[in-house]
Amino acid sequence: MVKRPELLIPAGSPEVLRTAVAFGADAVYIGGEMFGLRAKARNFSPDDMREGIAFAHSHHVKVYVTANILAHNSDLEEVKTYFKELKEIGPDALIIADPAVFDLAVEICPEIERHISTQANNTNYGTYRFWRKLGAKRVVAARELSLAEIREIRANIPPDMEIECFVHGAMCVSYSGRCLLSNYFTGRDANQGSCTHPCRWKYFLSEETRPGEYMPVYENERGTYIFNSRDLCMIEHIPELLDAGIDSLKVEGRMKTALYVAAVARTYRRAIDDYLADPQLYREHMPWYREQISGCTHRKFSTGFYFGRPDADSQIYDESTYVREYTYLGCVEGVKDGFCRLEQKNKFSVGEKIEIMKPGGENIETTVKRILDEDGREQESAPHAKQILYADLGIVPEKYDILRRKEEKDYGL
Repeated sequence: MVKRPELLIPAGSPEVLRTAVAFGADAVYIGGEMFGLRAKARNFSPDDMREGIAFAHSHHVKVYVTANILAHNSDLEEVKTYFKELKEIGPDALIIADPAVFDLAVEICPEIERHISTQANNTNYGTYRFWRKLGAKRVVAARELSLAEIREIRANIPPDMEIECFVHGAMCVSYSGRCLLSNYFTGRDANQGSCTHPCRWKYFLSEETRPGEYMPVYENERGTYIFNSRDLCMIEHIPELLDAGIDSLKVEGRMKTALYVAAVARTYRRAIDDYLADPQLYREHMPWYREQISGCTHRKFSTGFYFGRPDADSQIYDESTYVREYTYLGCVEGVKDGFCRLEQKNKFSVGEKIEIMKPGGENIETTVKRILDEDGREQESAPHAKQILYADLGIVPEKYDILRRKEEKDYGL
């Protein structure tokens, strides 16, 4: 019998955490205000973390907290203080890369599970055994592993030692995400949580003895994006992932919106459940999975390293833009007298056609009938970001439904 895997979804804010839970996550991973690798995410204050964990646990969803920086001497005392606070807050696990940070977690909050981050370059079963002896429950596989290598790891570690693998989201050009470009160009260290994503910038070739002469790396007058990886997408390969013995299927994206998280979580949730119920059902629903996952903001897709080393087709040389088929309008925070309450994320207007995206898989097209501000005044449009609004959509949505608008723009794909 195939083991049911965990679906692990990112959350960069309390709003996104609630969305991830509502749209099918088994677990979410979040960052606190220190020591994670997404300093530009909104992240969670201690109070946010308490509330988020309580909400998730009330829905039988686990919460893991990232503490996966590569620590410097000056970080260690603050890590101690942080872990003492987390001991009181009580997440389900800590995601750690640095051995010193791992030791501090064992010392200060041993009751919290310890998971080893992909940043630790986990590429062989000996590494898994090493961390197991030190008390780790789970190791996140390096993204550079093939499914064949993961199967070999599974066969050579204890059955209760967990394997977590990324299955969807952005890929890093550097080995296991350990990039130096950001620090070199901007002084912002990717390994301290401040990556500026220089892999997405445009580059030219310069010859050492000819300063100021810049040549395209390949024949394109605009230069080339030689470090720009495709996004990972394994929605068509759920059977292979489960056959490899992976315990947790992880989605990348703590910088992503609630719309992105909702779409990805809902699609993978349904794909996993369909396959476990009946592999034929999974195959029959594949067009729906593809359609839904393509509606998320993304770069062109690949399967990463899972079926062998990526070739030239796994890079995007000619541009660095995202495909965006939908615009996120807001998340339904509640409903009263037929009006839904939301915080506006992007402009929309009375008379516009929008979609209500529901956790169960439905996408309901409707027309905006009325928009009111917090004081009950009528508005023809909602142009102000983060404004609290009440909208009559003609039909009554439910709490945590996502509102989005399909864009007609041709992205040239």
